[in-house]
Amino acid sequence: MTPAPTHQPAPAGGPGTYRDEWGIPHLWADSTDELAFLQGMNAATDRSWQIELERWRSEGRAAEVLGADVVVWDRFARQARLDDTARRCFENLNAATQRWCGQYVAGINQALSDGRRGGPEFEESGSIPEPWNPWTPLGVFLVHHILFSTFPNKLFRAHVARTLGDDAVSLFSIEAPVWSGSNAWAAHGSTTASGLPLIAGDPHRLMELPGVYQQIRLACPEFDAIGFAFPGVPGLPHFAHTGSTAWAITNAMADYQDLFIEELRRVSDFTGERIEARGAEGWEPAVVSSETIRVRDGEAVSVEIIETDRGPVISETPDGGALSLRFPARVQGRLGFEALLPLLRSQSVSEVEAAFDAWVEPVNSVVAADVHGSVRHFVAGLVPQRNPANRRLPAPAFSARHEWEGQYVILPRTEVQQFAVSANDRAAGGGDQVAMEFAPAHRARRIRELLELAPGPLSVDNMQAIHTDTLLGPWPLFRSMLSGLDVQDLSKEAKDLRVLLLDWDGLMEAGSHRAAVFAAWRGALVQRLARHSVLAPLNEPTGYSRLFGPWLSVASRVGFALETLLVRGSELGISVGVEAAAALEDAALEESMLNGAAWGDRHKLLPVHVLPGPSATSAPTADLSGDTGCVLCTESLPGVDDRSFRGPVARYVWDLADRQNSRWIVPFGASGVPGHMHFADQLPLWTAGELTPVVTDWSLLTNDTP
Repeated sequence: MTPAPTHQPAPAGGPGTYRDEWGIPHLWADSTDELAFLQGMNAATDRSWQIELERWRSEGRAAEVLGADVVVWDRFARQARLDDTARRCFENLNAATQRWCGQYVAGINQALSDGRRGGPEFEESGSIPEPWNPWTPLGVFLVHHILFSTFPNKLFRAHVARTLGDDAVSLFSIEAPVWSGSNAWAAHGSTTASGLPLIAGDPHRLMELPGVYQQIRLACPEFDAIGFAFPGVPGLPHFAHTGSTAWAITNAMADYQDLFIEELRRVSDFTGERIEARGAEGWEPAVVSSETIRVRDGEAVSVEIIETDRGPVISETPDGGALSLRFPARVQGRLGFEALLPLLRSQSVSEVEAAFDAWVEPVNSVVAADVHGSVRHFVAGLVPQRNPANRRLPAPAFSARHEWEGQYVILPRTEVQQFAVSANDRAAGGGDQVAMEFAPAHRARRIRELLELAPGPLSVDNMQAIHTDTLLGPWPLFRSMLSGLDVQDLSKEAKDLRVLLLDWDGLMEAGSHRAAVFAAWRGALVQRLARHSVLAPLNEPTGYSRLFGPWLSVASRVGFALETLLVRGSELGISVGVEAAAALEDAALEESMLNGAAWGDRHKLLPVHVLPGPSATSAPTADLSGDTGCVLCTESLPGVDDRSFRGPVARYVWDLADRQNSRWIVPFGASGVPGHMHFADQLPLWTAGELTPVVTDWSLLTNDTP
C-alpha cells in the first residue's frame, strides 16, 4: 500500500504556534534553527514553572525555592556533578547540534524577556525564572535520567548482603527490579489491515503534574514530526512519527552505572591539604572543591565535592567510607544529543538506527518502523564492558579487576517479521550481556498474546485496546498459593475471602470488589513478610543518603520481590503458607472488605506536584484500573500505598500508512498552568483508556502566535 502523504505545505498563517482543540502546540518555522527557537519559546510559555524547577534541580539549587526538604537532592546534584557534566557534554557537541540547542535556549530566554514566564507557582513560592545557560537542556535531561538506571538497587543489595548474608541478595533481585512498567510494541505490515506497520506504547514514570511529556508537532521545510518532548529539552527523543518513520522506546533495564567503594585519606604537607583516593595502582589525588547550597528560610549548607578517578563521590557508606558513581555521560562527555536532529530528519528505519548510534544514556530498547514496511528492534546506548560483579554490588575502587575496560557491549539488533514487544523484559533488553535483572515477563507475554489472538488484521483500534488490558500477570502464582493453603484453622471471614479470590478472573478493574480483596490480602502479606523476624533486621538504618529512601524501603522491596519470595522464601526460613493464611485473616478485619469496596476506591491517581500550597492540594485525581503486573501498569506499592504515583505518562499509536490515523494522550493536558482550560482536560479520556486523534492539517488548527 502507498502511504498517505504526511508532510503538509506551510500553514497559510506563516511561521508560529498553532493549536488543536486540546491546546496541543503545532509549531512551524522557516528553518531548523528557527524551529528550535520556537520550541524553546513554547516550552517556556506553556511549561514555565516545570522547566524552571528542572533547571534548579540540575544546578542543585532547588532548596533556594523549596526549602530544607530538598537539600538532600541539591547535595546529590552537586556531588554527582550534574551541571558540570551537562556543560562538558554541550561543549563536546558537533557545531550544528550545539547551535540548534543554543537556539532552543535562546527561545526560552526570549520568552523571559517578553514577560511570558509567569505562573501561580512562582507567585506562591516567591521565586522568579532566570536566563538559561546554553547547556541547561542537557542538565534537565540528566535530572530526568540520573536515577533511571540501576545504581540505587546496588545500595539495597549491599544492605541485604551485610544484614542477611550474600545468599539472600538474589531473593530480592531476580526479575524484580524497582520502577518498571513501560511498554512498546510494533506490528509488521503483514499483520495489519493497511499492509504497513503500526507502533504503540506507553512510557511509565512518576505521575508528575504537569506531565513529564509534552505532545507537540515540530515542522519546517526540512521535516514535519509529531511526538512527545521533554519540556526543557529540544527535539523528540523518545516517541515520534516523522511521516516516513516512527519510533518508540522503553527502558532496556541495562546496567551502565557503577558504584565504587572508595578509601579516602586527607594528606597535609607544604603544598597544603588534599584528599587522596586509593586506586588500583595506589594512592591518587582526588579533585576537591566546596560549594554552598542556599536554603529558603534556613541556614546555608556547605557541600564538599570530591571526584576520584572512578567518578564523583555521591554518598557515604555505613562504615564511614565513600561511594563514587561512574556513568558513561561523565566518562565520555556525551549524552547522545547528536541523535536528536537526525531523528527528526529520518526517512527510513536505517536512518533512525543510524541516528541512535550516537545515543549514550539512558540505554533504550527501540522499536522503529517506516513507510517502506521495515520494522526493527534494537538496543541503543553505551553499556561498558567490565567485571559482571560490578552489576550486583558496589565494587572496591582499589581492585583492578573491577575497572572499566574502555570498550562497550555490542547491543542486539533484530529485523522484525511479525511482532516486536518491549516491556522492560529480559528478551527485549539484551539479556545477560546488558544487565542482571529485568522486569518480569508478564507484560511482554500478554501483549504478544493479545497481538497474536486479535481477530483479523490489526488496526489502530486493536493497538489502542491493548493499552488498557488489566489481566494481572502473576495472578496464577498467587492463585496457586491460595488454593494450596491449609484452611482448617481459618476463620469463616477469611475462608469467604479465599473463596472469592479463587473464583476471581484476575482482572484489576476499578469497579471490581474481588480485585480490592486481592489487594488487601497482598498488602497484608507484604507487611507480614516485611515484619518477619528473618527480614526485620533490614529495617535498621542503611547508612546511605535519605535521597535513596524509595529504593531502600523494606516493605516496598518485599512488594516488588513478592513473586520471588513466595517461591523461595523457605530458603530464609519463612513459612510462606503460614504468612499467606495469616494475611487472609488480616484482610478479613478490614472494614472495606465488609462494605464491598472496589479496587478503584483504594487505587487512585496520586499526581506529584512539587509545590506546597493550593497548586498542590488542588491536584486532580481519579479511580484507576490496572496495577503493577498488568499491561495497564498503574503502579502501586503493595503493603505501603495502593494509590498510584507512577503509571503511563503518555499513550500513543503510530500508523505508518496514514499519520492522521495516529492517536495519542497524556494524563493531564497541554498546559502547565494550574487553572488553565488545558491543564487537565485529557484526564477523563486517559482514565477511560481513550486516545485523541493526531491532527496534521494546518487548516484545522488555530493560529496562536502572539
